[in-house]
Amino acid sequence: ILSADDRLPLTTVAGNYRYNFWRDADNPRGVWRRTPVSAYEADEPPWETVLDLDALSTEENENWVFKGADFLEPGGERALLSLSRGGADAIVLREFDLKGLRFVTGGFELSEAKTWANWFDRDTLLIGSDFGPGSLTDSGYPRQVRQWKRGTSIDKAPVLYEGDPGHVGVSHTTDLGGTMKTRIIVVAKTFYDSDYLLIGEDGLQPIRIPASADIDVHGEHLFVSLKEDWDRDARFTAGSIIVTRTADAVAEDADYTVLYQATPGASLSQFVPLKNVVILNELVNVSNRLSIARRIGNQWQRSMIDAQSGHLSISVRPVQAHTSNRYQTVSTGFLTPPTLAEWSADTKPGRAAGDGQPLFVKTSAAKFRTDGLTVAQYWAESSDGTRVPYFQIGPQNAKNRPTILYGYGGFEVSLRPRYVATAGKAWLEPGNVWVWANIRGGGEFGPGWHRAALRDRRGLAYDDFIAVAEDLVARGVTSPKRLGTTGGSNGGLLVGNMLTRRPDLFGAIVSQVPLLDMRRYHLLLAGASWMDEYGDPDTADWEYMRDFSPYHNLHKDRRYPPTLFTTSTRDDRVHPGHARKMTAKMAAQGKPAYYYENTEGGHAGASDYQQRAFVSALVYQFFTEMLD
Repeated sequence: ILSADDRLPLTTVAGNYRYNFWRDADNPRGVWRRTPVSAYEADEPPWETVLDLDALSTEENENWVFKGADFLEPGGERALLSLSRGGADAIVLREFDLKGLRFVTGGFELSEAKTWANWFDRDTLLIGSDFGPGSLTDSGYPRQVRQWKRGTSIDKAPVLYEGDPGHVGVSHTTDLGGTMKTRIIVVAKTFYDSDYLLIGEDGLQPIRIPASADIDVHGEHLFVSLKEDWDRDARFTAGSIIVTRTADAVAEDADYTVLYQATPGASLSQFVPLKNVVILNELVNVSNRLSIARRIGNQWQRSMIDAQSGHLSISVRPVQAHTSNRYQTVSTGFLTPPTLAEWSADTKPGRAAGDGQPLFVKTSAAKFRTDGLTVAQYWAESSDGTRVPYFQIGPQNAKNRPTILYGYGGFEVSLRPRYVATAGKAWLEPGNVWVWANIRGGGEFGPGWHRAALRDRRGLAYDDFIAVAEDLVARGVTSPKRLGTTGGSNGGLLVGNMLTRRPDLFGAIVSQVPLLDMRRYHLLLAGASWMDEYGDPDTADWEYMRDFSPYHNLHKDRRYPPTLFTTSTRDDRVHPGHARKMTAKMAAQGKPAYYYENTEGGHAGASDYQQRAFVSALVYQFFTEMLD
């Protein structure tokens, strides 16, 4: 399933080509390839190999994992490639020639580190990396931004900005594709609060917006996503998008206009600036709907281009954002394989987005049988009366079926419907039930839904999840002995709390690449960067944090359901020590703990399809046996 030839080849356009990274049975590490822009419309476009990761791994005796490319705009003649050993967050940076299809001899290159790099111009980079003692924050990320000229030593590169060790990290963002070239330093003081400094001829100038806001630069415009209300001449509300000229953003009296105004029950999932329009992707009760915004005078006017999509999710991708109004939509659902459509936002008869006439369409084949399966959305009532939505996928009128409840509930991440073919084949096709819970801590209803479960309010996310589990039992869909739960990373912490808080409610638990020891999480790898989400255990915060630290809430005199922990030796984001310690403690108490550690994979837990298939099969086999 994972390596099937009929998957959608999603692309990024640079210069005259569309680039795609592709893995299959013959190329487990993958090939980076390209096809001419217009050729992509064909059912089977002609692909040219740009870089063969399998061949490179063999040649260099490394287990390279492709982590992406940053193109030199606008022609796309060069790219900075990020290569990871075994899937870790730390990368090796190398410059690649897209004309000669080879690494640039004597070009930009850095050894393994957690590196952030962007093009400043053809012969200069903005770069943050491990430059030696004192160059990283307590979270393990760069605290310096340097301007590195081609042909010079990185050690001699001038430091444009240096943050404090207690900051999360100092990075940068650039927009070189439009007529205006913009370069901005991003000082992440915490995970959610940042300062933004515009690099100009007169040095660094602060962009005067709230620290909690996020930015996106496109041509001459600066888009600001507000996480909190902001009172100026007008009141801009949390969840809104406002726009000004980038050059004006450094002024106290910058003139902002509203692109999107948040409303109850809705949030903006995406906004995609194109040549002279913006595509808005709104989430309404966890279903997407699209609109298009055009600037008319000093105002942005919206018009709907797609009705609410039911139980499908839609993602929007630009094609050539600075020079074209073409864009792609990828729609998918729990039982619906992905479909890609390319549209034009230009108002041409028969070619306008939303009129049922896409420029072309590509679909992927179904990977599991859906006969008798349905998708429905339900709402559970949490401890404080908040209604929490969840999706139930499985046989119609399912009764007392083995059920897996999945959740995340953190970092403003929204769980939207998507086609997970491995789950469909291994779990749904045999007639079981799969449930996705949209609990607080996520972003399904905007910043407020996330902030409702921050720090000392974390328990509300767990109450939401318990409410969904109890609702499934009350409705007769399943029973505690046949109800399993799984989650990864922050979701691993979520299900770890289900283990310690409500062991009576679940028959089996799978916690993947998890946080579990919240007393020491901030001392391990990137853990210090998440204190804005969870709290600082070295302060009075520990009084409330202890309540959601699974490692500290295991009791030898309690019974616990069988629990499988999975992790990766190469995870340099969430330390595998969390899973190791929890398994050891459960085993020492004689509890039913199971453990699998992949030696590769990074925070994803697997670095190729073979490894992903194994871990998936392991998880579903565990649930199949334990929930029978």
